Amino acid sequence: MNNDGPDFGLRALRAFHAIVKTGSVTAAATAMGLTQPAVSRLLAQFEQTIGFDLFYRDKGRLVPTPDGLLLFDEADLALGTMERVRALARDIADFQVGQLRLVAPPSFAEGVLPDVIDRFLSRFPKVHLTIDSRSVETSKTLIATRAVDGGFLKLPLDRPDLTSVPVANSGTVCVLPIGHPLAARSWLDPLSLKGVPLVLLGLGRLSRSHIDAAFARAGVRPEVRVETHTIGSACALATRGIGVAIVNEMLARSYLGNRLLMRPFRPDLRHEYAFVTSAMVAPPRLALEFLSDAKHYFAQQPKDVLDETAGSPV
Repeated sequence: MNNDGPDFGLRALRAFHAIVKTGSVTAAATAMGLTQPAVSRLLAQFEQTIGFDLFYRDKGRLVPTPDGLLLFDEADLALGTMERVRALARDIADFQVGQLRLVAPPSFAEGVLPDVIDRFLSRFPKVHLTIDSRSVETSKTLIATRAVDGGFLKLPLDRPDLTSVPVANSGTVCVLPIGHPLAARSWLDPLSLKGVPLVLLGLGRLSRSHIDAAFARAGVRPEVRVETHTIGSACALATRGIGVAIVNEMLARSYLGNRLLMRPFRPDLRHEYAFVTSAMVAPPRLALEFLSDAKHYFAQQPKDVLDETAGSPV
């Protein structure tokens, strides 16, 4: 025996609801876009399925029974909920609602993502966006466990539980104030920076190890005046003449202003960023839309200054 009660279709429930609401089968048929016989059949099947009459038949008129009115109240609530679900589904499909949670390194979030966010939110103004900055390993774990929907990380990842799409590739530059003695050079290397006060990003980063290795190969000990952890602070220190900052070119551009300039650092040390999502599931649609806007942004960015300079250092 089925203890779940009668099994009736949604169309039959809609037909019953429309008849009570409009007052007649004819009006209900018009509202539903059906023929009058079709609505009559739906009502008859509905009453047969539930096992009791919903209307008194009085000379061709349908008058709801007390049982019918009781059922109508619940049907009205249920169909209203269904319509709200359908409306929400339409909004989700059209990106009119939703939430996107991302992580990105602080300098990346501050230096380049505002333009990407502006483009994204202009397309999807009702989407709630969260951008968080965590350590590299924490960010990887958040993405892999789907605590966030995705994020931007430097390659390589060395994690089989993450999927990456490269989005940006940048060189390394020296940022120095206008009028600095080394500003006349087309590019700088460890030999030209021997004895020059430097501002470097903190120890422990892969990019920092590459810079240290370049100085070691040249037999030069870097004169580190300040170690910091964001490109914004490194450029601010360079503005004040505290030292030449050796940083990621792409992220440094937004901090140059009119008091700083940059020169390529050689050897050419690259910084490659990717949009990263969990390898366990397909990325959310909103994450893919954000990725699309990021690709568009980075495709419009200028070339590395290394590509724009001649081969001579002076």
